[in-house]
Amino acid sequence: MRLFAVIVICLLAPGLIQAGNFPVADFVVIEKNARKLHLLQGGEIFRTFRVALGLQPVGDKRQEGDFRTPEGRYLLDRRNPNSEFFLSIGISYPDARDRSEAAAQGVSPGGAIMIHGQPNAPTRSEAYYRTRDWTNGCIAVSNSDMIDIWLMTGENTPIEIRP
Repeated sequence: MRLFAVIVICLLAPGLIQAGNFPVADFVVIEKNARKLHLLQGGEIFRTFRVALGLQPVGDKRQEGDFRTPEGRYLLDRRNPNSEFFLSIGISYPDARDRSEAAAQGVSPGGAIMIHGQPNAPTRSEAYYRTRDWTNGCIAVSNSDMIDIWLMTGENTPIEIRP
């Protein structure tokens, strides 16, 4: 019942909830190769989560539709409690460098890269989402992990996405 109350508060009043007894990350690191998301505070990892990536996980995102997860330093810059996935936190991709590189190639860099939970209307089995890279370039976690990440990160938290 307590988890349900937290979910309701997150969805109905995302600006009102405070982390309370939860530590709050001052930095987030994604290790694509290891499929891990780390929350750090003061340079120390305090939580680690398993992630799924884009369908083409190797290499940096270069253009819209390449199914790759970007690499580099960004910010967690927006929150969406009404996402088509169970909660989502936006990543500030593309930045000026990404846009410049894409323009030089004559392509769109894409956008809407998020950390998010599972689809609200799944089209595959739970095992599929749990064991494969399946996003269009986002970083996906379980719904319960997404609640923790939502509560333990703030607006404009720096994130580094590593190969």
